[in-house]
Amino acid sequence: QIDRITIPLHELSALPKASQRLLDDSAFDIEGWLAGRIADKFARAEAASFVNGDGIDKPKSFLAHTAVDDGIWAWGSLGYVPTGVDGDVTAESIIDVVYALGAEYRANAAFVMNSKTAGLGRKLKDKEGRFLWSDGLSAGQPATLMGYPVLVAEDMPDASTDGYAIAFGNFAAGYTVAERPDLRVLRDPFSAKPHVLFYATKRVGGDVSDFAAIKLLKFATA
Repeated sequence: QIDRITIPLHELSALPKASQRLLDDSAFDIEGWLAGRIADKFARAEAASFVNGDGIDKPKSFLAHTAVDDGIWAWGSLGYVPTGVDGDVTAESIIDVVYALGAEYRANAAFVMNSKTAGLGRKLKDKEGRFLWSDGLSAGQPATLMGYPVLVAEDMPDASTDGYAIAFGNFAAGYTVAERPDLRVLRDPFSAKPHVLFYATKRVGGDVSDFAAIKLLKFATA
């Protein structure tokens, strides 16, 4: 069966300004610095929306969709696996959520959590006392949990009772980001003389495109 998915685009914009004298006399490239700061601010806003966005004037995050017990999962919702402990995670629940994901998605799957939750994950051990967490072997290589990469996203919620602090899945297959066009900066030296305006815009959207590709860990007994 084939279905069409519509992902609306939402606009990000910024309008910083600098005096022409500052641009002429600065010891470094002010325009380049401003462009970098705008790009960084936009990237932070996008990242927050991909995790927590409600779809109103921003992308719709995967956490904004209904979550149901994975035993009764159906298309249109995300399946969750309970940790078995209120507000905490166990090694057994990590194993459960890995194998709740279909085999066709596991090859390129990754865990997503914030730094506080990662601190909990580093302490998990199997029944033989071996840590499930393994640090990257080289600079820039992500740590792994049960052999799967761990992506630290600070916008993920903290561990709390009934919270979804860990997600596991193939996000490249499960979540689609739409951008059109790339970041565009228009230089306007006329409208606010003696200042130069830099009008930056970007249109971006996002939503879950494959509900079978992402699973959640619910920090609860059921």
